[in-house]
Amino acid sequence: MKHLSSPSRPALLLLALASLASAATAPRAMRLDYYHTGDAARELFSVDRVVLEPLPWAGNPARAVDDTNLGKYFFEVRDQKTDRVLFSRGFASIYGEWETTDEARTVNRTFQESLRFPAPDAPVRVVLKKRDRQNVFREIWTTAVDPKDIFIDRARPRPPGRVIPVQRTGDPATKVDLLILGDGYTAREQVKFERDARRLVEVLFSTSPFKERRRDFNVWALAPPAFESGVSRPSSGIYRDSPVGAAYDAFGSERYVLTFDNRAFRKAAQFAPYEFVEILTNSKTYGGGGIHNLYSTVAADSAWADYVFVHEFGHHFAGLADEYYTSSVAYLPSTERVEPWEPNATALLDPANLKWKDLVAPDTPIPTPWGKEAFEKFSLETQRRRGRIRAEKRPESVMDALFREQLGQEARMFARERYGTRVGAFEGAMYEARGYYRPQLDCIMFSRTARFCAVCRRAVERVIDFYTRG
Repeated sequence: MKHLSSPSRPALLLLALASLASAATAPRAMRLDYYHTGDAARELFSVDRVVLEPLPWAGNPARAVDDTNLGKYFFEVRDQKTDRVLFSRGFASIYGEWETTDEARTVNRTFQESLRFPAPDAPVRVVLKKRDRQNVFREIWTTAVDPKDIFIDRARPRPPGRVIPVQRTGDPATKVDLLILGDGYTAREQVKFERDARRLVEVLFSTSPFKERRRDFNVWALAPPAFESGVSRPSSGIYRDSPVGAAYDAFGSERYVLTFDNRAFRKAAQFAPYEFVEILTNSKTYGGGGIHNLYSTVAADSAWADYVFVHEFGHHFAGLADEYYTSSVAYLPSTERVEPWEPNATALLDPANLKWKDLVAPDTPIPTPWGKEAFEKFSLETQRRRGRIRAEKRPESVMDALFREQLGQEARMFARERYGTRVGAFEGAMYEARGYYRPQLDCIMFSRTARFCAVCRRAVERVIDFYTRG
């Protein structure tokens, strides 16, 4: 692929992208890289570096302050002199998930994280907050940033590859900018990456409400060339030095794909306008992951890539909770019942004020009855079969066949349910069989179906509106 290695093409494209983001008026994007250290009981923060990214800030200047109330964490950029909030965003993090695992009870770990915002004109304070046990954001760290500091990294590095405009519908400032970032694709596999990216983007935009809101998105694609094809999968003895660092087995969960190399991820992503990032791994084994306002991942060649892409993007984009509860996960059960911040799950502490009450028909009972015991019995047997397949190291196609069988049986079970198409409060969500409820019987956040429930659709639309409306 001679055109990919030409030194002039990436530089020229970088200039073109910069012009799209109203370079004459928009500040450059600034990134605060920091270290997040601790365990289940305490956490500590320290600055790594401040970077001026190569491109102008691509966000909507009219929506600088986040009012979505999403995320476990929240940060504000405050003018140092007036204390006025210039910018804010809610988000979740790998640390925020890790601290709920059993390992965090006995081990300290450090994670790399970043906060991105428009470069300020004058000194600012960056204030980081976290939800307390009542779900209220409390300040946990603050640091000063002076835009005139000589140690801010102002370098304009060379792009690691060609940025592909998959879909360009307008100025990034008024669009949702999605970056498809490839990992584990060699220089000879760049055509495959572009094909994978375009295929999965079409899947996303065939799913409501993304389908109806397609014109609100710009989509870019970039895959830094890898030395070897594929990404690491330690449980199978596979190790790769992939450019973005994505790997299976995050937190000991064999199908959970994350990158813990935040610096590598940010170094590659900074060459395209983005608010959201989907990492495509050049791998076949079922896998993926999604963290709100960080990134989502999918194994591009998995038989279930279409489902995983949209499901995990739901976590990343709209802060949607997992609604399933019968699959094994790495997280410990919660000890307290607090109303989740996620828009599609509830602890039902106040049934009369259900957060999606306006979508519930008057004759729908709350909680909403469903064939929970029969479903759990079937799911338990499916889990046993999955365990045997994995223990016997049978081909991935055998597992895929089991998943297809499971999906068909669930569809038949749900079709018999009296309230199967209603919005209500169905017990079983957020990895727990008791105490958490989901809005509808089925949803892409619950099973391997291909559709979002009404509550999740609305949550997605609200985020689209936030990034695109004045």
